[in-house]
Amino acid sequence: MNLQHQISTCSSHYQKWKDLALATVDPKEANRCMKKAFFWIELQSAFITLFAIEQTKGDDPKTKRQLITAKTNLSKRLADYASEILNELNLK
Repeated sequence: MNLQHQISTCSSHYQKWKDLALATVDPKEANRCMKKAFFWIELQSAFITLFAIEQTKGDDPKTKRQLITAKTNLSKRLADYASEILNELNLK
C-alpha cells in the first residue's frame, strides 16, 4: 500500500470515528470514539510527513533507511491497534 493510499485510509477512518463520537450521547462511548479518531489523525499526520520527506529527499540512501524504519514503526502501531480491536471484539 503506497503512502497516498494510507493517508486516504487514515482520513476516512478518522472521519468515521469523529462522526461517531459527535453523534453519541454516552460520554464513555464518545471518549472511546475520540481516542480512535485521534489515533487515526495522528497516523495520518505521520504518513503525510513521510510522504513529504519521500518526495523531497527520497534519493538519499540515509533518508531511505530512515523512511523504512519510520514506516516499520507505523506498521507496528497499526498491528497493535488491530490487536486492540480484536481484543475489544472478543470481550463483547
